[in-house]
Amino acid sequence: MKILRLNLILLVIIFCFAAACQATKVADADIREPAVAGKFYSESAVKLNGAIEKFMQDAVPVKVKKPVAIIVPHAGYIYSGQICADGFKQAANQQYDVIVILGTRHTNSDFQKISLYPGDGFRTPLGTTPVAKNIISSLLKEDPADCALDKSLHQSEHSVEVMVPFIQVVFPQAKIVPVVVGSQDMQTCIRFGQALAKVLKNKQALIIASSDLSHYPDAKDAKIVDGETLAAITKLDPAAFRATLQTHRDKNIHSLYTSACGEAPIMAAMAAAKSSGATRGEVISYANSGDTSIGEPSRVVGYGAVVLTADNGRKNPGVSIQQKPAITSATLTPADKKALLSFARETISRLFLTDTVPLARGFSENLEHPRGVFVTLRKNGELRGCIGQIIGTEPLVKLVGAMAIQAAFNDRRFEPLTYDELKNVEIEISVLTPMKQVSGASDIVVGRDGVVIRKEGHSAVFLPQVATEQGWNREEMLDNLCRKSGLDTGCWREKTQFSTFQAVVFSESRYK
Repeated sequence: MKILRLNLILLVIIFCFAAACQATKVADADIREPAVAGKFYSESAVKLNGAIEKFMQDAVPVKVKKPVAIIVPHAGYIYSGQICADGFKQAANQQYDVIVILGTRHTNSDFQKISLYPGDGFRTPLGTTPVAKNIISSLLKEDPADCALDKSLHQSEHSVEVMVPFIQVVFPQAKIVPVVVGSQDMQTCIRFGQALAKVLKNKQALIIASSDLSHYPDAKDAKIVDGETLAAITKLDPAAFRATLQTHRDKNIHSLYTSACGEAPIMAAMAAAKSSGATRGEVISYANSGDTSIGEPSRVVGYGAVVLTADNGRKNPGVSIQQKPAITSATLTPADKKALLSFARETISRLFLTDTVPLARGFSENLEHPRGVFVTLRKNGELRGCIGQIIGTEPLVKLVGAMAIQAAFNDRRFEPLTYDELKNVEIEISVLTPMKQVSGASDIVVGRDGVVIRKEGHSAVFLPQVATEQGWNREEMLDNLCRKSGLDTGCWREKTQFSTFQAVVFSESRYK
């Protein structure tokens, strides 16, 4: 019995010692902590996982086979996450043991080499992904002149980090090779790309080049510049790609800071992909920050997803990047109305649940043209928020998302909406016709016309349904409009400018 007891004690001691050793091993592991969690993506694991899952659900279908490399953006997920997911979707049905992330250099402009991360792993709110240290060692041996083990360049570099959560969700078993391509020299990038292809030969590997496109022209110029940049990437020719970027610089396009912030990673990916058998590139999707419900079209960043592929099949027609002409009289179908209501709710809901918003795409042509619109929220029948834009300067569906956010969180008459309230809120949308100035109050028809008054630098607006809902006649409506503008009751009776518009009004209760 004593011997048995002694053996049990020894087993406990050994187990505790082993556990202590394992804990020490984990504690001593060289793990890079997240630098941009809570900034570029949510620091909540639940929200972060939900955001990526939603983006992947909405991603464009697979367009190519045999992906060798993908080029995807690295901005904040709320702006570029959907385009990033489009790129990942193209490779999501493949199995990879190793994923190489080619990031760009946003810090330490003096570094002119290829920085390989020498640590053990990258941590995000979703966990820790291990580094494939054997690949790091092989790259260092294959291209010692260009590569260096430099941890400092990675510590605050977001272009590598923002790829890791996507990898953790889409390829949870893969190890990563974090690389910052610090040199802008084309020959250095090509040499490294060729060395990377040699090291990855016969391995289940995917290369990711992390790059946004144009910074910071208006949306119109961005679409032109980004279209040319994406076309150049598909040629797999670093010299032609670089020449395209130089052409943009020579044109002195207003506010264009760069056409591709990941120029070096893209060139390295081209060289690696071509050496690995890729024959062409395919543009999968495109958007810019102005296309999102929170973006401003006057100053944008472009985002594109491209696959470099060994698939020699018929080339896809690609992505059309065009300006859409304004229309003013398209009739909204019941399907259009349901789509707008659904998008408004999804925008608010996703902001609560994932700290991101859906990208306004894939809608009927009716909804892609500029129209003025108001979004109204009612909780248990009572007004809870209402904000809109009378003149449609942006695509209707995008503006619906933007106004839904404003009505939920920025109507100064109310506290910001909470998630618990959302289930009790009904959304109403009013799509407007263009405004026209009328000669006087007698031209206004209650129940048909929305009204804008302007006087002495003051202005205010009522939607057509407001007077009917309140039971006002024309004089009462105009008196209330005067008070809303900050002027005295009756101000409308002299020297006042009137404009009217009509609205197509529809709400969720009609389409449930």
